[in-house]
Amino acid sequence: MLLAFLLMYPLYMIGALGAGDVKLFVMIGSFQAAGDFMTILAGAFVIGAGFSLAKLAVERNGRERFGYFFAYLYDVWRTGHWKIYGEDLKRDYHTYCKNKIHFAVPILFSAVCRIGGLF
Repeated sequence: MLLAFLLMYPLYMIGALGAGDVKLFVMIGSFQAAGDFMTILAGAFVIGAGFSLAKLAVERNGRERFGYFFAYLYDVWRTGHWKIYGEDLKRDYHTYCKNKIHFAVPILFSAVCRIGGLF
């Protein structure tokens, strides 16, 4: 559980993961060995990346999203301070929600694949 919390907390603090995602990982970490947990964690991020790429392809906004991401990284590098990713998008609720995926689904798929023996 502690490993899960320590790994997920920095991602939560910058807004990359929600509190529910962190709680899911902590619960998985409490029932799985550290090696199995790390496999589930890696699988969830790979599956989530696949979901995100599919969403970018369907919505055809990859250039816009990558532009925002690199502008965010440049701003963090320039100021030397982390900020919450997507905070300025919250003003427009539809844009903010449109650019998110529900990470609980990749976490579920990864846990099922690991427990089921697929990886």
